[in-house]
Amino acid sequence: MAATGVGAGDLATAGFAGARLGPVILWAVILGALMKYVLTEALARWQLASGQTLIDGVGTRLGRWVLVLFVLYLLPWTWIVSAALLSATGAATQAMVPLSLDPTMARVLWASIFSFIAVLLAWRGGFKVFRWVMSAAVIIMVAAVVVSAAMVDVDWAAAGRGLVVPEVPAVEKGLVWTLALIGGVGGTVTMLCYGYWIKQSGRDGPDMLSTCRVDLASGYIMTALFGVAMVIIASGLPTQDGKGVTLIVSLADTLQSQLGGIARWVFLIGAWSAIVSSLLGVWQAVPMIFADAIRGARGHPSQDADVLEKSPTARITLVLMASLPLIQVVTPFETVQLIYATVGAIFLPMLAIATLLLLRTRWCGALANGPLGIISTVLVLCFFVWMATL
Repeated sequence: MAATGVGAGDLATAGFAGARLGPVILWAVILGALMKYVLTEALARWQLASGQTLIDGVGTRLGRWVLVLFVLYLLPWTWIVSAALLSATGAATQAMVPLSLDPTMARVLWASIFSFIAVLLAWRGGFKVFRWVMSAAVIIMVAAVVVSAAMVDVDWAAAGRGLVVPEVPAVEKGLVWTLALIGGVGGTVTMLCYGYWIKQSGRDGPDMLSTCRVDLASGYIMTALFGVAMVIIASGLPTQDGKGVTLIVSLADTLQSQLGGIARWVFLIGAWSAIVSSLLGVWQAVPMIFADAIRGARGHPSQDADVLEKSPTARITLVLMASLPLIQVVTPFETVQLIYATVGAIFLPMLAIATLLLLRTRWCGALANGPLGIISTVLVLCFFVWMATL
C-alpha cells in the first residue's frame, strides 16, 4: 500500500508545499495519512465480514448500475494514471542515467523498459515475488528520503511544532497547498488494491481484522514518514523551480550543490524507487480491479483474486495500460500529473459513501460501522467534498 500509494504526485505535492509553506505544515501529512487509513480500514472490514471485495459488494448490494458508472470512470482513470506513471518513470530514470538521445525519446525508452519489466513481474512473478519487491522498495524509498531530510539545514523546532500544532501559513494559496498536501497522501483508486492483496495473502474472516489494522497502520506510517521527509527537504533548501519530476531533479541538484554528489544520489534513488514501485503496484493490481468491476457489471459470479489476476480481462488490461499510454509520455509531465490528480481525487468521496452504505449491521455483523467509524468516515467525506468546491 505504501509503495503503490506514494508516487510522483506525492513527491511533487510535498515538495511544493514544503518549499512554499515550510515545516509548519507537517501536521497536514499526518492528517492525510490518517484519513486514508480510515477509508482503507473500512474497506478491509467490509471484505473480512462479507467475504466480498468492495466492488463485488457494491454490485450485489447497491446495484450493477453503480459498477457500470465506476467502469466508465475507471477507463479514463486507468489511461491517465498509466500515462502519468510512465511519464514520471521515464523522466526520473533519465535524470539518473541520462541517455544521449533527444530528451523526449529518452523518456519514452526508459518508460518502455520499466513498463515491460513491470508487466513481466505482474504476469509471471506471482504475489510472493511482488510482495518481496514492494517491501524492498518501501525500505529503499523511505530510508533514502529520510536520510536526505536529516542532512538538510532546517528549523527543527518549527518542524516539531508543525507535527502537532495545526497551522496554515498566511501566504498566497496557503490553504490550497495545505489541502492538496492532505488529499495527496497515500493514493486514491489504488486503495482498492488492498482488498485483492489480502485475498492473495489468504486473509479471510473477522479474526484477521487486527492483522489488517497492524499492516495498514505500518503502511500509512511509512507513507506519512515519507511525506514528512519530503516536506522537510523542500523547506530546508532554497525555493525550487519546476513542476513534477522537474522539481524533484531540482531538489536533487540543490542537495548536490550544498552537500555533495552522494546526497544527490541518495535522494534520487529514494524518489526513483517511489515512482517505479508505484508503477509496479498499479500494473499488478489495477487489472484485477478492472476485471472485477466488469464481471460485476455484467452480473457474473464472484471470482477469487488469483482467478481475476489471470483472467483474460485482466491480462488484456495489463497489456493495454502498459503500452498504449506510452504515446502520452511526450506530453509534459506537469500536464499529465495535473489531470491525474484531479481525476483521482473524485474517487475518494465515492469510496467514503460506499463504505457508509455497505458497513451495516445486517451485512457486516460485529464489523459494521459503529459511532466512531461513522463519524470518522463522514468527516473524511465532508473534507473531500469541501476540497472539491475550492
